[in-house]
Amino acid sequence: MQIENLTILHKKDGREMIRGLSLTLNPGDRAALIGEEGDGKSTLLKLLYDETLVEGYAEWTGKIRKEGERIAYLAQELSPEETGLTVDAWLMKQGAKREKTAKALRDPGLILSKELGARKLSSLSGGEKVRLRLAALEAGEPDVWLLDEPSNDLDLETLAELEKFLLRLREPVLFVSHDRWLLERTANRVVHVESVKRRTESRVTVSGEGYGDYVASREEAFEREERISRKEHEEFRAKKERWDKIYRQVDTAQAKDAHAGGDHVGRLLKKKMHAVKSMGRRLEKEEAALTHRPEKEEAIVAKFRPESAIPQGKRVLEFSLPELSAGEKLLARDIFLRITGPERVAIVGKNGAGKTTLIRLIAREAALRRDIRAAYMPQDYRELLGAEKDPVSFLAKTGDREEITRLRTYLGGMRYTAEEMSHPVEELSGGQKAKLILLKMMEDRANFLILDEPTRNLSPLSGPVIAGLLRDFPGAILLTSHDRAFLEEVPTRILELTGEGLRERRSLG
Repeated sequence: MQIENLTILHKKDGREMIRGLSLTLNPGDRAALIGEEGDGKSTLLKLLYDETLVEGYAEWTGKIRKEGERIAYLAQELSPEETGLTVDAWLMKQGAKREKTAKALRDPGLILSKELGARKLSSLSGGEKVRLRLAALEAGEPDVWLLDEPSNDLDLETLAELEKFLLRLREPVLFVSHDRWLLERTANRVVHVESVKRRTESRVTVSGEGYGDYVASREEAFEREERISRKEHEEFRAKKERWDKIYRQVDTAQAKDAHAGGDHVGRLLKKKMHAVKSMGRRLEKEEAALTHRPEKEEAIVAKFRPESAIPQGKRVLEFSLPELSAGEKLLARDIFLRITGPERVAIVGKNGAGKTTLIRLIAREAALRRDIRAAYMPQDYRELLGAEKDPVSFLAKTGDREEITRLRTYLGGMRYTAEEMSHPVEELSGGQKAKLILLKMMEDRANFLILDEPTRNLSPLSGPVIAGLLRDFPGAILLTSHDRAFLEEVPTRILELTGEGLRERRSLG
């Protein structure tokens, strides 16, 4: 696959999503596509696969050469229509052969039996859906892989299998992932899409380095340019101060001479002022040529307020459940969970173990409490976000001018453009939706956060920022996550959901 000078514009607001991307994908390439939320990563993958997927909201110029290539495209999410299909009906719609898909699953925990084939996709766990979709794609024997967040919803063990899967692929892969460990262990190239100058311009970097080396060399380059720029500006400032002093002296002398009426001295001072102004024009040119401070895209977020604090030792949750079931399937027994302030508890477990089912039950119970302010982030943001609402309308309580101004300021701090603040929520990227829900929690002064895979749609650049935000949160947190770097940084306790209840997990190994 070859991409030549590709530029993508957002139709509604004319914003430049990607500019001048040129890229050739060769066998053995595992190119990580990185960038902040809303910077066009998913749009790029959709366009490379099928331009009709983006024609409603984006226009593009450039060349995409993919003649005769069989492309495997994994979208970030299944559509509601797809989740309503049975597994067999979905495979038929994809044109995937059942036998080859069953062989490609390579997973003793997920066998393409008649029972599984008759189940609706909506009944599968997030990780089971991803594994099934990857197997169906592999059964098609593709020449190129385009993967949008393949690591989403995969349990820790399956993430390790995904790493092996990517490493053994001979075909070129362009993929997006929030999992920093996955990127560091598999990517041998990086395509970095950035929005700079207050998200009015796009900057694209294509690097032949692995992810870890790219991030390190990028930071070194920024620090080096920062030092050079700082030194040049300090030296220029000293020159400018000397020039200002000379200018004021000559200007003051001219004013005194004019008052005194001195003709000869006046001509000398006029000549000197001419020289001083010439020097000033040279300084202006010199200033324009200075090394500017490198513009770096930052994942900026707001902060939780002190009102979100929970006293040390306060009992936030005491939850017990004899049996956890999904439909008629028994998932676990004898579940007991106690959380005191300000603990941060993570629940991990295999795909299909019931983590989302459990955390949803806890969220419903916590919502009835009056002594805490609980807030819930589901995996499927559509449970909270109205498709037609724009971000400001979703956050607003009174709708008065002062509130709207404040909310727009907060959204700007989370890197929303003025136009995106007026877009329907459904047009936002997954990461932008996640940040919007976090901002809602801040506005509501929530002190108990219940988060189901909070980083699943965040870029690897935003992930550390959000991790720091949650690590400093003064209340209590209950979360599920498969993000290994995140799990190392945020929770104070990690529990594993097993068939026999919740058990302490000492390592992510």
